[in-house]
Amino acid sequence: MRALIIPEDFRNDQYLLRPLFRRLFRSLNIQASVEVCNDPLLGGIGEALKSERLQEIVDRYDGMIDLFILCVDRDGESSRRDRLNQIETEFGNGRRRFLAENAWEELETWTLAGLVLPNDWRWPVVRAEVSVKERYFAVLAQQQGVADGPGGGRMRLGEEAARNIAAIRQKCREDFDHLARRIR
Repeated sequence: MRALIIPEDFRNDQYLLRPLFRRLFRSLNIQASVEVCNDPLLGGIGEALKSERLQEIVDRYDGMIDLFILCVDRDGESSRRDRLNQIETEFGNGRRRFLAENAWEELETWTLAGLVLPNDWRWPVVRAEVSVKERYFAVLAQQQGVADGPGGGRMRLGEEAARNIAAIRQKCREDFDHLARRIR
């Protein structure tokens, strides 16, 4: 199987999504080649939710990809899931699988779910934070001395978190685990 992960902006998101999805597929006993879409650069949530932009991606990669997965931030938008459902209906068909998921609240949350967090951080508080990237992820990357690394520490922390995919699925049931069950 060939899976294409479509982030709203691959420049940093690739460092989180590639290791998480490679490990997720392995944990599901699915042999898959996992790539992150870097052409075209969507550059943000507004572009990632546009049908015209997603059509560009489907047109470019259809026939080479078995499963398209759009991964975006929820960003506190409770109606985001409705738009993702529309996208799945629009781009999925009998021969093409197209799934869409929003991380609650940002993709960095999935990574934090697989890491050992500081003792004074409470998971429900971290998970509920709309600005989790700035409030928690960047702080942790700084504390661990990886903030100057690729993706602001995302490469190292993404790889580390991917080793604990079961914890991510358990802590992120409404989004990451929901997506994992639909992939299966």
